[in-house]
Parts: sequence; structure tokens; C-alpha cells
Amino acid sequence: MTITDACEEREAESTPLEELVEEVQISEEAQQIADEAAVEPADVNENKIEPEPDKRVEDEVPEEDAADLKDKLLRALADLENPRRRATREVADTRKYAASGLAKELLNVSDNLRRALETVTEEMREGDASVKNLVLGIEMVEKEMLSAFERQAITRLYPLGEPFDHNFHQAMYEKENTGYPAGTVAEVMQAGYVIHDRLLRPAMVVVSKGGGVSEEAPPEIGPVDTTA
Repeated sequence: MTITDACEEREAESTPLEELVEEVQISEEAQQIADEAAVEPADVNENKIEPEPDKRVEDEVPEEDAADLKDKLLRALADLENPRRRATREVADTRKYAASGLAKELLNVSDNLRRALETVTEEMREGDASVKNLVLGIEMVEKEMLSAFERQAITRLYPLGEPFDHNFHQAMYEKENTGYPAGTVAEVMQAGYVIHDRLLRPAMVVVSKGGGVSEEAPPEIGPVDTTA
């Protein structure tokens, strides 16, 4: 055997060893790649951004709570509206009845004018020209005052012959045989007044208890004298 043949034989014998080394290296590289592949998903999971929860789901209110909130809102609105309406009504009433205080002070003046006119008889008017002119002047003043009352929606109450109304009349006493039906005003002692629909002063009246005016009984007829 020559030296060349020996070398070739040695090379042939060393080939499987080299292949084994290469296979080991490939196996190590494959294992390294596999390890890296196994690590990467973990890293991805660690760095993965969790999706934010849907805020619309969190903001949803249960139906019972929504009804309770609606009721509270309506109550709050009513609490705000009621004072506003009350203030508006009070302002309107103040304007409507602004003349009430002054009217009450003038009612006595009107009553005194009426009393002065009632004390003057027809004979006094016709008998003295100065008295007649004075009475005419007082009547003009009274008429002008009543006109001023009417412009302020103040109305005079003189309910003679009308049914008694406790809302506007003050009964002083009851009287029988007045010629008026029972429960009717038979006499007005003092006139009353109202402003719009509010009473300023009730009319002082006498209420009838019923019964007509009494009539005189006819004279009795005695026995006829037949001796004459």
C-alpha cells in the first residue's frame, strides 16, 4: 500500500466524524432558533396593549336608577318653577289691588257724603235755594268719587231685596214682617264695596225672617138691633 492510498483511506475514515460535527452544530442552531421562537411570543404578550373597556357599557345606567334620576330632575324643576309662579302671581295681585289701601280710607268719606244727603228733606231743598245748591254740590262730589272708584274697579254694594250672601253681607239682625221673603236683605244699614273680586268691606244689612206686613183686623159686627 502506498502512502497515497493510506491518506485516502484516512480521509474516508474521517468523513463521518466531520458530518457528525456538522449535524451537532445544526442541531444546536435549530435548538437556539426554537428557543428564540418560544421566547418571542412571551415578549409579545408582555408588550401587548390591552383593549380599553367600552365606556358606553360602563356609562349605561340601570333602568330603575334612570327613572329615579328623572323623578328627581322633575322635582327639582318644579321646585324652581313654583317660586317663580308665586312671585309672578304676587306681582300681578299687587298691581291689581294697589288701590285697596287708599280706597278703604275713602269709604268713610263716601259714607259721610251719603249721610249728609239723606238728612236733607225735599221740603228743605225746595224751601231754601242755598240748601238746594249745597245739596247739588254734595251730589256732584259723591258722583265723582263713585266714578273714581269705578275706574279702579271698585264697586258699591247695596243689596236691598237681594238674597243674603255671607261672602259679601254682614247680618246685623233679623226682622219679621218686612214684606220680603225669608233670607232676603230687608234693609241696608251701610253699603259695602269690592275691588275686582276681593271684598273691601261687607254691606251691613238686616235680614228678613219672612212674613208680610201685618194688616189691621176688620171691625167686629155686633148683633143687629131689631127693636128699633
